[in-house]
Amino acid sequence: MKIVSSSRADKTLQVFYPVALVLYTIALMTGCVTPEPTAAQSSIGDPGYHLGPEDVVMISVWKDENLTREAIVRPDGMVSFPLIGDVPAMGRTVEDVRQDIAKRLARFIPNPHVSVAITKLQSYKVYVMGRVNKPGEYLVGHYTDVLQALSLAGGLTPFASENDIKIIRRENGDQRVFLFRYGDVQKGRELNQNILLERGDVVMVP
Repeated sequence: MKIVSSSRADKTLQVFYPVALVLYTIALMTGCVTPEPTAAQSSIGDPGYHLGPEDVVMISVWKDENLTREAIVRPDGMVSFPLIGDVPAMGRTVEDVRQDIAKRLARFIPNPHVSVAITKLQSYKVYVMGRVNKPGEYLVGHYTDVLQALSLAGGLTPFASENDIKIIRRENGDQRVFLFRYGDVQKGRELNQNILLERGDVVMVP
């Protein structure tokens, strides 16, 4: 298990960031604002989005209604399609999948015109556990950072250890643990602890 810590953030933000952070967090928790993705946090429906299990795509072949259907990305990362069977989808963009399907169909159909579009985003789930007001699984429609995930979970309880929060991530069978000190971030320190979460990440609040 690897422990990953962050370097010290720009000290010039230390005076102005805490007040803005507190106001933003309160607004999120009270529903006054909805978290919007920044340039670095673009919608997970963008062309560069990588498919994951439970995502649903619409695959269609021009002028062939029999080859137009929805397909769900299975837990093994595959989608099924007539004539060609299983096609790898997990970790690939819709354009990657489209090109692959077109190439495979070319053995049966001359110059197939294939389109692939995401119809349901169901794989980008994060989990917030421990001493938060609403622990559980969260299906979100945009890239989410740690602060946003904590806001979705209703914030910390009074007895939470705010400087011992951990983000647990599984990668290739191994687990990585990222440290998050909420109290420091509130004061404008160690701001790059507020990482973007990946699908399946668990935010643990002791």
